[in-house]
Amino acid sequence: MIKEDINEIIKNRRSIFPTQYTTKEVSDAFIKILLENANWAPTHKLTQPWRFKVVQGEAKDRLGVFLSDTYTDITSDDNFSPFKHKKINSNCKSASAIIAICMQRDPKERIPEWEEIAAVAMAVQNMWLTCTANDIGSYWSSPKLIEYVDGFFNFEEGERCLGFFYLGNYDKSAINVSKREPIENKVQWMK
Repeated sequence: MIKEDINEIIKNRRSIFPTQYTTKEVSDAFIKILLENANWAPTHKLTQPWRFKVVQGEAKDRLGVFLSDTYTDITSDDNFSPFKHKKINSNCKSASAIIAICMQRDPKERIPEWEEIAAVAMAVQNMWLTCTANDIGSYWSSPKLIEYVDGFFNFEEGERCLGFFYLGNYDKSAINVSKREPIENKVQWMK
C-alpha cells in the first residue's frame, strides 16, 4: 500500500454515496482495521464512548426494510415521498456494509454529553480518513430514522445511534473535487 501524505488524505476525504458504489465487497479484514483506527480517537477521561454495529449480508436487507417501513409509519401521507422510501432501501442494498455509529454515554456522566458526541465524531473521522487512504467509499448519514432504530438493534442502557456509516468500493474516476472557502475567511488571529 502506498501511503499518502496526511494533508492529501484530509483534502481528498469526501462523501461517497451508496448510489456510487460498485458490487465489489469491502473485506472484513479492512472493516476490522477501520474499527481499530476508530478506537484510537481522542476521548476525555478515556470514556471511549463509541460503539459500532456492523451490518452486512441479509442483515442489510432487513435494516432497509425496517427503515423504509418506519419511514412509512412516521410520515404523514402529505409528506410521504415514494422516492425517499425507495432510496432508503436502495442505500442499504448498495452498500457493502453499514456501520451503525453509536454512543455509549458515560454512566457516571463525568463529562458533558457534547464531549462524548465529539469523541464519537472523531472516531468516525478516523474511519473516513482510513477509507480515503485506501480508496474505499464512505458516507455518514444521520436521518431522523435513527431515533427509531432501537426497534432493530439491541442497545445497552445509555447507548444510542448517531447515524449510519455506509461503505463500498467505487469508481475513482467519477468523483468530483471538493471545494472549500479559504481558511483566511474563517480565522481571526489575536496576538
